[in-house]
Amino acid sequence: MIENINKINEILKNDGVIAYVTDTVWGLGCLPSSEKAVKKIYEIKHRDGKKPLILMSDEFYNLFEYLKQPVEKEAQKLIKKFFPGALTLVLEKSEKTPDYITSSLPTVGVRIPDNKIFAEICRNIEGRVLATTSANLSGEPPALSYEEALKYVGDKVDLVIPDYGFEAKGKASTVAGFKDGKTIIFRQGEIEIN
Repeated sequence: MIENINKINEILKNDGVIAYVTDTVWGLGCLPSSEKAVKKIYEIKHRDGKKPLILMSDEFYNLFEYLKQPVEKEAQKLIKKFFPGALTLVLEKSEKTPDYITSSLPTVGVRIPDNKIFAEICRNIEGRVLATTSANLSGEPPALSYEEALKYVGDKVDLVIPDYGFEAKGKASTVAGFKDGKTIIFRQGEIEIN
């Protein structure tokens, strides 16, 4: 469906930043291996360096190598129940996850959005994983449509990919982590976890 897959790959391999639709809000992303592109994302957003990016993919197994194994039992239950969907899980990271993505924290947020266009982008890029955050300037509301993404970040990113009718729903993901085998909710979003 997506035109320009080769162009998207070229941009990403050359330390570029793309904007795209997800199931919640629009995102900005780059290859996790590109420190230069991650820095660009922080500059675009005027984002505080202490706020980490997260890793997203179309399938959870693509994220395994970025996470310390085995993944928490409680996390595995939530992954089975809610992925793909509007849930970000904060898990212990592996050596492969660079400190410049996680602001040197020992954990990394991971998510599998439930959006066909986002999944298609991931399936066609090197490594199938994007280091990502919402498409907006820090403190401003995130872009919810192709038009808003163009308006907020269009002149700052290398490419804004159309949504081809698969629109963002507009409600942020729930962010959850784990301590001593218990689930902690950091941000209540679309998904309710009991």
